[in-house]
Order: sequence, then structure tokens, then C-alpha cells
Amino acid sequence: MTEQVVGVRFHEVGKLYHFTNATGEAVSPGEYVIVETSRGVEIGQVAKIVPPEEAAHPSTYKPILRRATSHDLVLRKHYEHLANQALKRARMLATELGVRLKLARAEYSFDGSRLTFLYGSEGDVNVKELRRRLKAEFDVMVEFRQIGPRDVARFLGGAGACGLDKRCCSAFLTEFQPISIKMAKAQDLPLVPTEIAGMCGRLRCCLAYEYEFYKDVSKGFPKLGKWVVTEQYSGKVVDRNMLKGTITLQTEEHGRVEIPVENLWVGKSGKPPSEVGCGEPGSSCGGACAAPADADKDADA
Repeated sequence: MTEQVVGVRFHEVGKLYHFTNATGEAVSPGEYVIVETSRGVEIGQVAKIVPPEEAAHPSTYKPILRRATSHDLVLRKHYEHLANQALKRARMLATELGVRLKLARAEYSFDGSRLTFLYGSEGDVNVKELRRRLKAEFDVMVEFRQIGPRDVARFLGGAGACGLDKRCCSAFLTEFQPISIKMAKAQDLPLVPTEIAGMCGRLRCCLAYEYEFYKDVSKGFPKLGKWVVTEQYSGKVVDRNMLKGTITLQTEEHGRVEIPVENLWVGKSGKPPSEVGCGEPGSSCGGACAAPADADKDADA
């Protein structure tokens, strides 16, 4: 019989780790289990039962040792409380010693023999004295592990830059995907750090949520700065609303006007078509303004 493969999390919103259930008893999502990890025995919560087709290399997974007992759960709560107290003390000591780092979280191992501090910093920091003082004070093995700014923001929590009560990384994001400035450009967002950066100082994770939509839709839109003409108006594109399917033109006769993007004629960037007519002898556009908006090949550049 094939062993059950389960996904286990060690934090409320954290990465999913696969384990094989060798206990002989099926476990269900929501239950707590004792597992063997590379850092020793730990307690985690079952998040999902992994289908066989998703279990790439089950023979390499570490085992679930047993279900957690009520005593294990009480002990877990006890060590969480002690870890919070240790974190407060570590922050005070770091300030006293002038160690420039951001302590985000403290964690006790399952048996309470190891205390790990997760921290972020702009560069390398010397934590030897801080470790020595904490080890003497708490009488356990003390470790420091540096994490990235996104993980620091996840553990510290708080409101998001957008105004949500809880940041996405703390609420539901279990893994971070690469975010690039190209995603902001595709959505016509202002390339100002305060507008596109999150509380972690990195590009906001939410830039990826609608990127594929904007990337596809923008192919049917002229670029900002392009000169376009319709039966009624001609002017330069100064704004695009891809959700509504409209663009805003700055015209000489009518000021700013918002019009649907369908059936636009796109001219050279920032240059109006010649008065003699598009593509006619003597015109400066060379027929470029007689191409529909979706033919603007570089609109997605």
C-alpha cells in the first residue's frame, strides 16, 4: 500500500513541506503532527493531503512520526509564549549593544533545547556578543538566521501599503514569486517607489496579480505619447484605461477627451499626421497612421 503523503506547515502562513505518513493511521488537514526534519523533531500542522501525481519523489520525504497529543499542543503554546518574551529581550539587548538588525521572530524547537532568532539586515552584522548574552540568559542553544525583507514583513505583520488591515504576505501568500518593474509598466503605474513598493521596501507582490491580463489587453492599445486620429478627434494619448477599454487624448480643439479604443488610427509617436492626409504624397507619416491600434507592434515593449 502506498504511504500517504501530506503537506505540513510550521507557520500559519508558510511554505508547505511534504512528509510521508508512516504511522499506519491516516491524518487529516488541520491536525497537528510530530515530524522529523533536517533541524530535528518539530511539530507542524497538516495543510493538505498530497495527490500521488503531485508527490514527485516520495522516497526522499522525511516521515511523520506520530500525531501530536494534547500535551504536545500545550507545550507548543508554552514555548510560543517563551519565544515572544525572548524576542522582546533580544531586541532590548540588540539596542544596548548597538547591533543594527531587525529581529522579526523567535522560535523554540519542539523540545525547547534550541532558540532561533530570525532577523533581517541591510548587510552583514556581528551577532556573536548578542548570541553569547542570550545564551547565558536563557540557558539554551541560540541561533541567528538571516531572512529576506519580504519574510521580515510577513512575520512583523501590520497593515499593507494599499490600506488592507493585513498584508498579503501575512494573510495568504505562502511563497514569494519574482516581481519586476516590467509588471508596473504594463499596468501604466507611476514608477515612483512610494507608489509601487510595499512595506518591505521591495516591489509589491500584488503587481503580479493582474499582470498577465494587462499584458494581453495592452496589445490592443496605443502607447502613451502616440498620436492617434478618429473620425471626430486627433490628439496625443495621455492616459489609458484598460479595464474600461478607453484612452484619453489631449487634443488642440477639444482639450482632454476620453474615447473607446476601437477603430483608432495610430500615428508616429508624438507627431500629428500631415495636413495633406495620411499616406498621401507629401505626408510625413508615411501611412503609419493608417494602421489600427492592435497593429502597434511595440505597444507591449
